[in-house]
Amino acid sequence: MKQLVLIAASVYGTISVILGAFGAHAFKAMLTPDKLASFDTGVRYQMYHAIVLLVIGLTLSFTSSLEKWAAISIIVGVFLFSFSIYFLAFSEYWNVNLKFLGPITPIGGMFMIAGWVMLVVFFIKNKII
Repeated sequence: MKQLVLIAASVYGTISVILGAFGAHAFKAMLTPDKLASFDTGVRYQMYHAIVLLVIGLTLSFTSSLEKWAAISIIVGVFLFSFSIYFLAFSEYWNVNLKFLGPITPIGGMFMIAGWVMLVVFFIKNKII
């Protein structure tokens, strides 16, 4: 589990830097300011959670189900949240109807929130806080 979390953190961090660079330069000519702002939100949340995954991957033992499910929830949540935003941001540019992805974004957000809540519960149960 620890290896999965650290690999996810590294992959998410790498993709975030790459997409952030493209968003700051190449995508400005392709996306409207509103779509670019949404794209940037996806990049920022992805990077924030890549850092969180790196920290928990390096510090937690993953011996309890709370630790495992917190990490899994964050990994899944980032994928659903950020990647749905990326595709939605480009839907007009690609001239493809991807509106079905609209409900996926908040579902991803709920997974991220659930991961954070599980971390809080884990920390309280283990008297870390």
